[in-house]
Amino acid sequence: MLLLGSAFVAATALPAAAAEPADERPQEGDFLVGTDGPPTPLGPNDISAPQVIAWPMDPVTKTIRDGSRLNKVLLIRLDPATLEQPTQGRAADGVVGYSAICPHAGCEVTGWQADQLMLECPCHNSRYNPREAAAIVDGPTMRALASLPLKIVDGKLVVAKPFIGRLGVVSS
Repeated sequence: MLLLGSAFVAATALPAAAAEPADERPQEGDFLVGTDGPPTPLGPNDISAPQVIAWPMDPVTKTIRDGSRLNKVLLIRLDPATLEQPTQGRAADGVVGYSAICPHAGCEVTGWQADQLMLECPCHNSRYNPREAAAIVDGPTMRALASLPLKIVDGKLVVAKPFIGRLGVVSS
């Protein structure tokens, strides 16, 4: 009995394990790099497809924060004149960043409705308006996509602030 109690005291006295750098959420100053190919920092002109999926990368250690799928960032380039507040203040040269993970069931948001400029989750058809902070347009989701404020530094897209909004699936 004494031995079991000693083991409990020893285990509770240990410091918590440090998080792996690749698991950490995007940090202010992180570059954004594409999920395919070499980890080259993206600039606004690299966002030419309807949307690009990216990972944050520590600019000093070059650690790509790909240890959690919740770190996937959806980048879209839109006409800055069409962005509503507070989206305008979070965008960089018309590029907006959102969590790529749908809060309804955790699917990756990959759909783009070009005629309506809407994002769509292919799993259950939740739709989001990227010009209005990824507000819900319709579908079963209960929450907008988390927003990632961006800025441009030396021609590259950089995380300006951590995600705004909750990441992950809404639990009932």
